[in-house]
Amino acid sequence: MTDTDPASRDASVLIARILLGTLFVLAGINKLIGAEGTIGYIESAGLPLAQVVYAGTVAVEILGGLAIIVGFKARWAGLALALFCIATAVLFHNDFSVQTEMTAFLKNLAIGGGMLMVFAFGPGRYSIDRR
Repeated sequence: MTDTDPASRDASVLIARILLGTLFVLAGINKLIGAEGTIGYIESAGLPLAQVVYAGTVAVEILGGLAIIVGFKARWAGLALALFCIATAVLFHNDFSVQTEMTAFLKNLAIGGGMLMVFAFGPGRYSIDRR
């Protein structure tokens, strides 16, 4: 097996960042549009200060997603989003008797894993950080 050529690797990392980051940006925008529903969902999970959690969630998703897309402080954004995904899985998708909740739990863990890859390996050449 040979190593991927640098240009293909850098292009793949850019595409991966765009796909991963877009998920968070769109989720954050959807939460802005549906603030009442999101705050109610946070409250239903028993978390205190639902409006503060809501504001933090929107900020992490939109700002973190944009940072991943453009590759600015991408390692730290990747770590923040990884922790966010894992916390979301544990706090909101923990009813494993419901198949969709198990799927959401695993999806959040998988996306968190992708974010840990960004943290570990950086955003690649085509980024503001350029590493």
